[in-house]
Amino acid sequence: MRLIDLTRTISNTTPVYPGTEAPSLSVASTYEESGYKETLLRFYSHTGTHMDAPNHIYPDGISLDKKEVSGFVGKACIIDARDVPAGGSIDISYIERNKERVERAEFIVFQTGWEKYWGQDEYFGEYPVISMEVAKYLVENSKKGIGLDNIGLDSISDTELPLHHLILENGTMVILENLCNLDLIGEVDFLLVALPLKFENSDGAPVRAVAIL
Repeated sequence: MRLIDLTRTISNTTPVYPGTEAPSLSVASTYEESGYKETLLRFYSHTGTHMDAPNHIYPDGISLDKKEVSGFVGKACIIDARDVPAGGSIDISYIERNKERVERAEFIVFQTGWEKYWGQDEYFGEYPVISMEVAKYLVENSKKGIGLDNIGLDSISDTELPLHHLILENGTMVILENLCNLDLIGEVDFLLVALPLKFENSDGAPVRAVAIL
């Protein structure tokens, strides 16, 4: 068994969605003054490697704290879409050419290659996004969720968030954003474990995402 960490470390310099306040991690208690160390964490619910809940888009959508924990674990596969240009669309052909692996998987993770821009201005550029046809396929085939190595399911310039609306509408799927280390997995089936921080009425939350091979 081999475990691969797919999670970005949250720090004061973690990139966040444009307009979002940056994280703040500060030492609240020190060894010298208190005999122990304690850190005050301040960051938004969609910071770092995180999960979007239906409640992120829909007022009556389920929040992560109310979802069954089984919805955060499942068989997964990576779809290599690194040949799609910036601003391009990952169309249904990527599903069709990986059909057997996709049918076995509960989580579909799209590798756009965008993780190489983490920490750079390019990370907030026009990364590839899945087509509406692909999104409909995932919903109709009752997948547990979709994963991405970039900052958003929808194009960063699309404020209407049509893909988020489609994926999260039925209340059963989740979205994982800002995954990393996908190149260490390749085209093999694996078990994805992505457990979100559990807080009340969570529209989203940082996760510790791990691939188990």
